[in-house]
Amino acid sequence: MDTTSRDAADRLLIRYGVGFTPRLIERAAGSHVFDSDGTAILDFTSGQMSAILGHGHPDIVATVSRAVASLDHLYSGMLSPPVLQLAEKLDAALPAPLGKTLLLTTGAEANEAALKMAKLATGRYEIVSFDRSWHGMTQGAASATFSAGRRGYGPPTPGNLVLPTPNGYRSPFRNPDGSYDWEGELDYGFALVDQQSAGSLAACLVEPILSSGGIIDPPPGYLRRLRELCHERGMLLILDEAQTGLGRTGAMYAFERDGVVPDLLTLSKTLGAGLPVAAVVTSDAIERVCHERGFLFYTTHVSDPLAAAVAVTVLDVIEREGLVARAARLGAQLTDRLLALRERFEVVGDVRGRGLLQGLELVRDKKSKAPADELGKAVTAACLERGLHMNIVQLPGMGGIFRIAPPLTIGEAELHSGVDILEAAIAEALGG
Repeated sequence: MDTTSRDAADRLLIRYGVGFTPRLIERAAGSHVFDSDGTAILDFTSGQMSAILGHGHPDIVATVSRAVASLDHLYSGMLSPPVLQLAEKLDAALPAPLGKTLLLTTGAEANEAALKMAKLATGRYEIVSFDRSWHGMTQGAASATFSAGRRGYGPPTPGNLVLPTPNGYRSPFRNPDGSYDWEGELDYGFALVDQQSAGSLAACLVEPILSSGGIIDPPPGYLRRLRELCHERGMLLILDEAQTGLGRTGAMYAFERDGVVPDLLTLSKTLGAGLPVAAVVTSDAIERVCHERGFLFYTTHVSDPLAAAVAVTVLDVIEREGLVARAARLGAQLTDRLLALRERFEVVGDVRGRGLLQGLELVRDKKSKAPADELGKAVTAACLERGLHMNIVQLPGMGGIFRIAPPLTIGEAELHSGVDILEAAIAEALGG
């Protein structure tokens, strides 16, 4: 970023998180973004983990152009064909009893709506989520977010309780053979929830794979047991598939691996392929109870036809181009490459994830698992210098975790080129 742009940013913009990347991005196409010097940067994060069809996909461009020119926004009480088409597609593709859709714009908004529905349907108010969770920055979603941003804003929404994040790499819960005792940890977590609860447990809100929490992939069977423990207590299970939904993990929805159907499903990021589209999907029974009790989520952009048209196009492209199977195939190659890095480098402590959503955790050494924050920063900078954009999560008590989530349309050669750059950047940061 040149001095003029940097000065303008300092003078005009509210800083809202980590520092801005030191490049000014002027355009994007496919799996690359291009800075003001015309330098191509391979996008290993799909924008903000959203652009699953890459940048500027011709079908999305055509849909947006057509919708903006003909039917983009309506009075929130009006319906349009794209909204009904999207609801039909989601109903057909999701397992029963999921079938009722509310179309919104952002992931935080979808989680807000799901939380309100769960509270209204159960008549309770307590929400359980993981201690490394990230569900959004609005009040209800932020109150269920424990990985960051909790201090300095006054009291969160009352009734938010935590479960231990099922991090098999770092969890102290171990079987006699040293393997991860996730069942013991989950039982312990719910014992704590029961102890904390004021007797008003409404729902559990979790990601099937925690992304901002460090690409934490719960072991097979975890979600099924979680649902059982929720239902024993009369709680609803809300799955936040903002980043895992629509093929990213090599399945259309990440919950499919465990054969678990949530009571409420939230979709966002991937549903719009980079544009602001989100949805809540639930059962007829839950929707009916909420409606009878006066459910209200009347926003300016609820049921917008432009958002619906984009989501319909995204679903069409995923099906037509076989992107779910493609994510599984490329994901297997990505796993092999990342495991090879773990074998080569003492500082690569763990590799985890599924499909084209994977994480690589940097540590000082494999034995201590001590966080390697400065190394993570150095590798990130070295990657960018070589033309690869990487995102690293750095949370207290964890090493730096690279989140690798390229577009599902990325070329095979581009995928391997990105890993080659990552490998060279780690070697450089370690002094060659």
